[in-house]
Amino acid sequence: MAKTTTTSKAAEKSYDGFTEEERGAMKERARELKATSRGAKKDEEAAVLEKIAELPEHERAMAERIHEIIKANAPELKPKLWYGMPAYYKDGKNLCFFQSADKFKSRYATFGFNDPANLDDGAMWPTAYALTKLTPTVEKQLATLIQKAVS
Repeated sequence: MAKTTTTSKAAEKSYDGFTEEERGAMKERARELKATSRGAKKDEEAAVLEKIAELPEHERAMAERIHEIIKANAPELKPKLWYGMPAYYKDGKNLCFFQSADKFKSRYATFGFNDPANLDDGAMWPTAYALTKLTPTVEKQLATLIQKAVS
């Protein structure tokens, strides 16, 4: 007699290599790319500010201030959503981004840089920074990194 196995929907969806939060971010990225490929003319900065406004208060304050720091120190960067998070592009390439801790149930928010950032320093250098709070010292460090990244 053949053995039958029953599985619940929850068990089927319990693990496929990505967390629920990661799958959600990928779906957001797919929507972003689809909108771009369809030629959707959308105010990218308004979309970024809207996403920032949805963040929990503590992260919203950090993301708003980071947005201001980027606008002041690298006005050539264009705000745009990337995996549903605020990102800043130079020449059509993602240079840096803010990642919410809340979105990914992480211990801290992250500010990171991608390959186009001019941060190379020897054989190894940091490309992402944990953020728990923006102090004047941290703001100054971010401004310096952003200026170097776009140079």
